Amino acid sequence: MEKAKDKRTVGICYTLAGGMCWGLSGCFGQYLFQEKSITAEWLVTVRLVFAGVLLILLGLILTKKKMGDVWKESVDKKRLLIFAIGGMLTCQYTYFAAIQHSNAGTATVLQSLAPVIILGIVCMKEKRLPRKLETGAIFCALFGVFLLSTHGDIHSMSITTLALLFGLGAAASAAAYNLLSGDLLRKYGVYAVVGYAMFIAGMAMVIIVRPWRYAVVYDMETILATAGVVVIGTAVAFSLYLKGVSLVGPFMGSLLGMVEPITAVIVSLVFLGAAFQMMDLAGFVLILGTVVALSLRSK
Repeated sequence: MEKAKDKRTVGICYTLAGGMCWGLSGCFGQYLFQEKSITAEWLVTVRLVFAGVLLILLGLILTKKKMGDVWKESVDKKRLLIFAIGGMLTCQYTYFAAIQHSNAGTATVLQSLAPVIILGIVCMKEKRLPRKLETGAIFCALFGVFLLSTHGDIHSMSITTLALLFGLGAAASAAAYNLLSGDLLRKYGVYAVVGYAMFIAGMAMVIIVRPWRYAVVYDMETILATAGVVVIGTAVAFSLYLKGVSLVGPFMGSLLGMVEPITAVIVSLVFLGAAFQMMDLAGFVLILGTVVALSLRSK
């Protein structure tokens, strides 16, 4: 009994640490946007390419020959390509663009609306109306977005239109990310699916963005912050989170993963000068509370 309790405690610590690393990743991105005038296009391209290579190498070390299995079936190859562009690329770009136009805390909380969008898709697929709890959750989430974007005044916006659009786009693309990747992840594992998808999406961004044309100052701060986005926000975050989930289970893992937006809000507030008002915090609570409620009642 004592060993099981210790195992659960260790799993909780690993999972929380992984979620915090994801939250920190967005804050590193905010620092690069604010202090180094780097764009979301450049950062997302660099992150996808290098993080993809890093995860593929980790997969080869940890799972060896299994990394090639995803390329054996033509149907799965097509699904991986669709996920890479329709899920991975759009999810990464809209998220970091939302950070660039607002801050890491706001962008991460808006992205957390993904389960509400998934709920809507599930209701349409099952040809049913949302149940009472689901309806309440949807209204709470929408009210949270309303408070966050207007501070309760319908005649003014407290964040820019681009920030809101990219934030909601991040939620929609995160929903697509989850829906497109589910079966592939169960079949081939995270390192193969996410690693290859990141690298494919990154190479597509290289062709479109051509990052070498950007006038980036490669000083120590830029290098360290970019490494934070790539290494801490990818290899370290995935490894810690997956280890934790293997010990506490996916349900508890999804709840503990809510530390990601909380971390992003606190770090952007304390260290990056983001200014949040009571209406912002009320919006955060409504949105995150909605996600927790849906997680508690969801299959």
